[in-house]
Amino acid sequence: MFRKKYSKLFILSLIAVFFVTAGLGCRGISKELAQRAKPVNLVYWRTQDGQDAFGAIIQGFQALYPHVSITYRVIREQEYEQELLEAWAEDRGPDIFSIPNTWLGKYQSKILPRELGGEVIMAKQITTGSIKKETKLIKEVKKAPGLRQLRETFVEAVPKDVVIDNRIYGLPLSLDVLALYYNRDMLNSARIANAPQTWEEFALDVAALTLQDRYGEFIQSGAAFGASENISYVTDILSLLMFQNGTRMANERGDTATFHQSLPDDPKYFPAQEAMQFYVGFSQPGSDIYTWNNAMEPSLDAFIAGKVGFIFGYSDYLTKIKEQAPKLNFDISKVPQIAGSLKEVNYARYPIEVISKRTEHPHEAWAFVLYATETQNAKTFVERSKHPTAHRELIAMQLEDFDLNPFASGVLTAKTWYHGKNYSLVEEAFEEMVSAVLSGEKTVERAIDYGAKRVNLTY
Repeated sequence: MFRKKYSKLFILSLIAVFFVTAGLGCRGISKELAQRAKPVNLVYWRTQDGQDAFGAIIQGFQALYPHVSITYRVIREQEYEQELLEAWAEDRGPDIFSIPNTWLGKYQSKILPRELGGEVIMAKQITTGSIKKETKLIKEVKKAPGLRQLRETFVEAVPKDVVIDNRIYGLPLSLDVLALYYNRDMLNSARIANAPQTWEEFALDVAALTLQDRYGEFIQSGAAFGASENISYVTDILSLLMFQNGTRMANERGDTATFHQSLPDDPKYFPAQEAMQFYVGFSQPGSDIYTWNNAMEPSLDAFIAGKVGFIFGYSDYLTKIKEQAPKLNFDISKVPQIAGSLKEVNYARYPIEVISKRTEHPHEAWAFVLYATETQNAKTFVERSKHPTAHRELIAMQLEDFDLNPFASGVLTAKTWYHGKNYSLVEEAFEEMVSAVLSGEKTVERAIDYGAKRVNLTY
């Protein structure tokens, strides 16, 4: 009896939907608009942030556009790229997907961009009338941001990454910057009151924290710094040092690596060489600042185990450390700067939400990305996900957050540089530069020249 009753109700509801839709179509609605009002399902893939972080944004979008549903899927980072490639090979895959900013050049041909200020057209239902309410279908025209709006909305690094040939290839929900994690108990024991603000202070602190036994083995390391095989984000750390020292990492067009070159106004000075020499000094036996080598365990594992004073990482380390070492007394600081420098420089790494060129629903997909990355919706996202913001307007809010302050305080001065087609090979090249210098195979100069040639093969 109950089954029959509910079946009738379900059939009646379908009939009601049919008449509402038919009514909308019969009141002078254009065929184009009626077509845009048909049900659409957008498939969205990312490598992080579940429904807790994204649910409110999806629900808000669907409330505005009930005919658009979104299938949201989180895929493990290690499997993500292979899943994308297999999906495209089988002529399927997501309408919207997220990629690191360093992958944009690699997947540019797979992405559907939008012209700066370009139109996005949606069908939208509105209700009019106060006594006799009536539902109408209207044509809504949204606009992608122009260059000025991008610069006013997002921090400096974003427009430089996402705009190519006057077209927007995607937009970010957040932006992470490299930060310095430190063991407070170790610093307290060494009578170091605060985290280092300059690289000179960093070197002194590392020397004070490093302890070796009579055989030269490390009892405690000051920092996971100077090597290549067991330190996370070697390329990012070296890029940061090079940037801070005045290196031009790439040319104006972003299609040629130039970090091996001298300064334009000082042909005899090669800033990247000095940055590299400083870095590897921490892994050279006999150096006053020798503190790390390739025989050590991975940097994050060593920090979690309480064996190293400083490591460099992004905001995702915060959760990992708290989960794996809940009793570890640690804190986070902005990365050190060069003493006396008038310009602060930080380094960014972040995901960009992009539209697949194969999508059958380009307007709906772009409408969702534009909606999700609006400042108010991005605020909801970063509050729930605990990611640093890419939006200028939200920085002040995050500066009040104890955990996010070190990251939020660096987003305005964060830089990126790589716009080629294979960042994995860039990472290999940078790690090989370090290894070649430490092994004595190459001088710093030759190693950097060789690394630049390898990077330029990826453009």
